[in-house]
Formats: sequence, C-alpha cells, structure tokens
Amino acid sequence: MLTYERFLKYVSFDTESDGSSNTVPTTMKQKDLGAYLVEEMKALGIADAFMDDMGYVYGTIPASEGYEDKTVLGLIAHMDTSPACSGKDIKARVVHYEGGDILLNEEKNIVMSPADYPSMNKYVGQDLIVTDGTTLLGGDDKAGIAEIISVAELLLTNPDIKHGTVKIGFTPDEEVGRGANHFDVKNFGADLAYTVDGGELGEISYENFNAASAVVTIHGRSVHPGGAKNIMISAVDIGMELHRMLPCNEHPAYTEDREGFTHLDSFNGDIETCVMDYIIRDHDMAKFEEKKSRMEKIVAYLNEKYSPACSIELALKDSYYNMLEQIKPYPQLITKAEEAFRAHGVEPMSLPVRGGTDGARLSYMGLPCPNLCTGGHNCHGRFEYVSIDSMNKIVDILVTLVQSFAK
Repeated sequence: MLTYERFLKYVSFDTESDGSSNTVPTTMKQKDLGAYLVEEMKALGIADAFMDDMGYVYGTIPASEGYEDKTVLGLIAHMDTSPACSGKDIKARVVHYEGGDILLNEEKNIVMSPADYPSMNKYVGQDLIVTDGTTLLGGDDKAGIAEIISVAELLLTNPDIKHGTVKIGFTPDEEVGRGANHFDVKNFGADLAYTVDGGELGEISYENFNAASAVVTIHGRSVHPGGAKNIMISAVDIGMELHRMLPCNEHPAYTEDREGFTHLDSFNGDIETCVMDYIIRDHDMAKFEEKKSRMEKIVAYLNEKYSPACSIELALKDSYYNMLEQIKPYPQLITKAEEAFRAHGVEPMSLPVRGGTDGARLSYMGLPCPNLCTGGHNCHGRFEYVSIDSMNKIVDILVTLVQSFAK
C-alpha cells in the first residue's frame, strides 16, 4: 500500500480527543484506529504489535542480523486529531495542484487560496491531499503514522537495508496535552527517538516552549442592579481588570519565533463567579518564570484590593518544558537527521516550536526525542493539506536516518 493510501484510510477514523474528559484515552474512538494499526502492523510482520488498555500502540522491528547491538531507535506519532475543528466524516481527496485557488466545496463555495495560504505556491505541480472545507484533514498526525508504517514495511521487506532495532509507538491524546502521560518509556526500550509530528518538509525541531496553564477563578458579589450601589462586586469586571494588567504586547498575535506570551484561552462567568483559562509560554526559562510570577503578583494585588468582599483563586501548573536541554547531550540526533535530509536533496530547517509535542514530554521522561516533519500545512483547521510528494520523500529520509544509527 502506498503511503498516501494508508493516510486516506487513517483519516476515515474519527479520533478527535477531548480535553474535558477524564478518561484514558479521552475518547474511546481513538482505540478504533489503534486496533486497526495493530492488525496492520502484525500483517507486515511486527509480531509483538499490541495496544494497551489506555490506547497506546507499540511494536518492534527487529534488528538486522549482526546489528542487534546498535542504537535502539524509536519512531513515534499520535493518533488523535485536534478538537479545535471537527474530525468526523472527513472527505479527503487528491488534487494535482497547478497553481491558483483550489475549490474545496462547490456547494458551499469554500475556496483555499494562496492569497491566504502562501505556502501553497511551493507545491505547484505536486499532488496535494485536501478536505472539502468542512473538517480538518488529520495530517496532524496521521501523516506521521502513515510515514512510519511505510518505513516499517520497507525495512521488513528489504533485508538489504541494514538497521538496528526500531521501536514504534503511537499515542492518544497528544492534542490535549496528555499524549505522553502514560507512555511506557521503560518497556518501549528505545535509547533515542523521534516524533514524526511536524509540518513542512525539512523541519527539524528540538526547541519548544516552556508551558504552563493558569486558571483564575474570581468570586464576586451579586445583587439586583437596581440596588447595587456600594454592594455589587462584579467578578466579570475584576476579570477584565486582571486581563488589562497583563502586557498587551505579549499577546500571541504580536509575537513570533522565540517570543513568549500569556494567552487568555477562555473567559466564562457572570457577576458572582468568573473563570479565566490562560496558557503561559516562553522558550526562555527565566522569562517563563517571570510570566508566571507576574500572574501571581496580579492575583495577589487584586485579592488585597477587593478583600474581603470577593476572592480570587489561581491554579498555576507547569505543562511541559523546552526539550533543548535534554537534546543537547545527544547531538547525533540532530546531525544525523540533517544528514538524512541532505542525502535526499532537502535542506533542513531548524525551527523553534511555538507549542509542544509528545517529544518534549518524553525528553524529560528519559527518552530524548526531537521532532521531524510530516509534509503537512494548516493543521487544526478546515484548510489543512498534505503534500504526497513530501510524504514520499519523508519516508525515504526516515529509512536513511534509521540506517545511519546502525553505522
């Protein structure tokens, strides 16, 4: 089966995760894809392929004879899609892109244009997989899964390709920040690994945000507005006051590259109670700590200002950290990846990730794990697309990369 054909099969599974759920995985439908992948892996010859009770899929490609003592390398991707956009009933199709606009949906007049997405101009003359403009595509990260499975097939059916042991892992719930929560690093058994969960062909990522969540709960005092003078204290008004005390230039809309931000993700409430969900991000640990400290100081100030009539609670929790410090002792992870890209005529791009990946968490769990591209663009939205040409090249690059760890 060709890589893009695998991908089209995988996106037929609705695997949207749910951050409000307390189950593991957060949606049981992710296990449907997991079960399918286990059967596919077994059919390819991965005898130990299995899915555990929490929806994590594992398998081993044994080393070539005489290469059993080489580095054990892991390849990891995630099965879930983002809850930011529907992943149900995805109508994916292949278009040969000749430039200009792509009409995704004639009935609804949904058009994807290079005027809005200039990256499209790089793919004139190539085959792209697109949606019908009503759902996301699922390239994040089913393209990564398809590429890893295609690598497995090539290694298992071509004994002339010499390699060490390769471990495969597919996780649920990455999109809601829980992908590494129950990953069995010890039994996975890899020395080093890569997540295949990036974007444009050539991307290698080994820096990411330090991340925290901040939930602010404000308790006000409600009374009928007709008699509110000197009595009412609006939790919503205090919430707006709090938000205005944050630096306006640290909004994500005004930052790029390694610039951090404090982002109000949701604001819900009324006069009596208001809940504000923030995410705090920065590549630099010192600046990250400063942003968290500022939030604590603002909450302390407002508590003092409005006490005892109202109170403000802050739940501040670190989510993940910049993987760079964990990757530095293993420079071969980067140099070998760069060499594999160049071997196939692709100039590597080292980009700081303005987010997080399973690899960031896994790197702090004892498995150094930078992130590699999948060939996708515009993830988490209706205008997501993946280049088939890029996917095919990434498969070749990954095979070369696996071989390099056996030399």
